[in-house]
Amino acid sequence: MDRRNPVTLTQKEQQRLHVVMEVEAGRWSAEQAAEVLGVSERHVWRLKARYRGDGASAFMHGNRGHPSQHRLSDELRQRVLDLSAGPYADCNDSHLSELLLLHQGIAISRASIQRIRRQAGQKPKQGRRPPRHRSRRDRRPQEGMLLQVDGSPYHWFGPDLPACSLVGGIDDATGKVPAALFREQEDAQGYFLMLKQVLRSHGIPLELYHDRHGIFQPNTRTPLSLEEQLKGHREPTQFGRALEELGIAPVVAHSPEAKGRIERLWRTFQDRLAFELRLAGIKDIKAANRFLPGFLKRYNARFAVKPQEHGIVYRPLDPDLDLDRVLSFRYQRVVARDNTVRLDGRIIQIPPGPGRRSYFAARVWVHELLNGSLGVWYQGRWLARTSARGDNPTLRARKRAPLKPERPPAPPQLPLEAEPVRTQTPWKPPHDHPWRRPLKQTELTESRSS
Repeated sequence: MDRRNPVTLTQKEQQRLHVVMEVEAGRWSAEQAAEVLGVSERHVWRLKARYRGDGASAFMHGNRGHPSQHRLSDELRQRVLDLSAGPYADCNDSHLSELLLLHQGIAISRASIQRIRRQAGQKPKQGRRPPRHRSRRDRRPQEGMLLQVDGSPYHWFGPDLPACSLVGGIDDATGKVPAALFREQEDAQGYFLMLKQVLRSHGIPLELYHDRHGIFQPNTRTPLSLEEQLKGHREPTQFGRALEELGIAPVVAHSPEAKGRIERLWRTFQDRLAFELRLAGIKDIKAANRFLPGFLKRYNARFAVKPQEHGIVYRPLDPDLDLDRVLSFRYQRVVARDNTVRLDGRIIQIPPGPGRRSYFAARVWVHELLNGSLGVWYQGRWLARTSARGDNPTLRARKRAPLKPERPPAPPQLPLEAEPVRTQTPWKPPHDHPWRRPLKQTELTESRSS
């Protein structure tokens, strides 16, 4: 062995060297060495011949010191660095490997991209924090048993553009995102529209997991109204009432950590989706909502997991169910004498019923549908409907007003400056009025004597 050129051997190579040296010294037989090394006796003689010719270096792997045949070329490494420092600078390693295959046709693993970027001094986008001890909640065993919903306010189109909210849900068993949409802010109408997508594409989930936002449950600090006191419970919110009609059981999360699955989803979306929106040049909500279905399809194919049990438990929609009526804002009103009801200044004329029947003083439900139209619902049927608004209105839940018959509005009064000025002169009695006759002494004496 040449001491000027030391040889470094692995544990397996050192074992072979030791066994062959024992055979060379005559302490072991070739048969014993073959049994220990797990090779044939003939191969032991080959190893012994190599040891005599090259010494310990004969046990080194032949490719040691030579570049691997699977090594990435310098041109490919430089191209990956240029792309990661240019248009994909805000992309993480795993996302970059997918986008390079999708847009550039470059098939390269995440580990290779990570190694190339770190060797070039490109730091990771997000640092890894040490994990905290938490008690794990097991996933639901079947798809459709539990749907977690939430909203994520963020600068989705870039830090220089206004922030908006992404409203969506994630299936607890599989991690699939069945529906999502962008809104200017997190509101009840956005959750109605998101839930409508889920119902039409998948069906009715068994449970809905949400936080304690006022959209889902009423404020417990406000005093009960007289009707709520008589009923013995608080009236549900507009969204809570829709869940009751659909038979979806609500599950309330009391902390952000309790709904960690959808919180981690938003972190992934803020990393991947925000970057792809900027890459596609999308800067408004309408274009982003058109982009979402394709992104969700790719996301579900990449990150969805298999449920513990086979089968989908989404309940099918009843074909006779009026979904537009259920997913709407409804308010109880009393019909006025002229058979009209009002909602924030909008008047709905109710046509006459059978036999010219009047609906005066009837308690009806006024539904404000998601398209902006109004409808009057009474005893299981529509009494009147208005046309839909074509401007995609933003609806908000209104406070419940006390019930009382509505009266037609009074005629408009003239402004104060336009009213005629009334002048009134003090009244003066005439000259022959009894008040003007003086009181004589004789008349006073006669009146006293009588």
